[in-house]
Amino acid sequence: MNKFLFKHIDNSGLIVFRIIFGLLCFLEAVGAIFTGWVRRVLIEPEFTFSFIGFEWLQPLPGNWMYAYYGLMGLFGLFIMLGYKYRFSMLMFALMWTATYLMQKSSYNNHYYLLMLLSFLMLFLPANRYASLDVKLNPKLQRISMPSWCKWLFVLQLFILYTYASAAKFYPDWLDGTVMEILMHSKSDYPLVGTLLQQKPVHYFLAYGGILFDGLIIPLLLFKPTRKYAFFGSIFFHLFNSFVFQIGIFPYMSLAFSLFFFDPKLIKDRFLKHKPYYNAQEVIVPKSRVVLLPLFFVYFIVQLGLPLRHHFFKDDVLWTEEGHRLSWRMMLRSKGGRTTYRVINAETGQSIPIRLDAFLTKKQQRSAGTKPDVIWQFSQHLKTHFAKEGIPVKVYVNSYVRVNGNPAQRLIDPEVDLANEPWQHFKHHDWLLPSKKETF
Repeated sequence: MNKFLFKHIDNSGLIVFRIIFGLLCFLEAVGAIFTGWVRRVLIEPEFTFSFIGFEWLQPLPGNWMYAYYGLMGLFGLFIMLGYKYRFSMLMFALMWTATYLMQKSSYNNHYYLLMLLSFLMLFLPANRYASLDVKLNPKLQRISMPSWCKWLFVLQLFILYTYASAAKFYPDWLDGTVMEILMHSKSDYPLVGTLLQQKPVHYFLAYGGILFDGLIIPLLLFKPTRKYAFFGSIFFHLFNSFVFQIGIFPYMSLAFSLFFFDPKLIKDRFLKHKPYYNAQEVIVPKSRVVLLPLFFVYFIVQLGLPLRHHFFKDDVLWTEEGHRLSWRMMLRSKGGRTTYRVINAETGQSIPIRLDAFLTKKQQRSAGTKPDVIWQFSQHLKTHFAKEGIPVKVYVNSYVRVNGNPAQRLIDPEVDLANEPWQHFKHHDWLLPSKKETF
């Protein structure tokens, strides 16, 4: 085990990945400002739907979130340049995690991945070459790294892709329904819009997604198939970038390929003047007693989180209990009609509310279909009226459809959600059972 994990290999892949990773972190941060994402998601809303338990994490007032994201972008540049790497990496990781936890209206598995990578990168000696840290302190320079630095990425990606593939084995994905829904909004795309509406294309994309996610890591690890898998990755990720417009993440996914190719090839292509390390020394550091248990626990958690939905009643597609942090990517489309009935608990009188007065259009979509957001908005209404000295009850009338199937009632309309506790590890009985045969 020591030889496998602590045998030193050339670190060219990690060095180049750090440069690309820092650049992408910078582009993600400044891109969020210039595309209006920060304004729409963090500035315009009266409040944000944070992860439950992190309600204290709310955006800075006024326009200060622009400065927040600008500072994150600066740390991204520092990571790319290898300047005060550990501090810069820590600050970016903490700031990104805060913005991830403070809002769910724009939840994305890729945001979760960036959070995990940011903390993993904190442990890696990614600034030991081609960095300002080495220029300022030449004693830091190294041309090798322990093997575990590579396998950390490989194992994380294997977990991600394997769960992403397994989650697609359900009827609406296998019969092309989900892909048809996803492609419907792309009909106006130049050149390919009409092609994306064809049923054979839906089947190709649906089953291609299963095969790509399930096989890409083994194919990249196997030298005879590596080159072909890499070219397949280029097509897959550029297609996702063009069709789904998901920011930096297709390009970060391509950058992971650096850990699968021969380090000498990476050195010759990107770091021509760097010496190549091939001594294969085994150096077991004293930090081993901390690192091994830490990463063991980390990967146990990574393996366990995507399985937790099996311990809740009903289908995760319906309840969403266990959906997040589980690599369930672009698996379903949900729509619905939800109304909130607020009752004065003392007088029994109904209090009319306008959703536009509380929520942005984007937030209204989440508060119409996602059970945890519906519960959170009910709590927000309770707090809002409590400030006016009015105790209230909140009842929800919600009809939701999954993947275009017939709408079903989601929430028990007789339950006062304003006074229902949230259960992190238990099914909520105010969620009505799904009729599974309809989706």
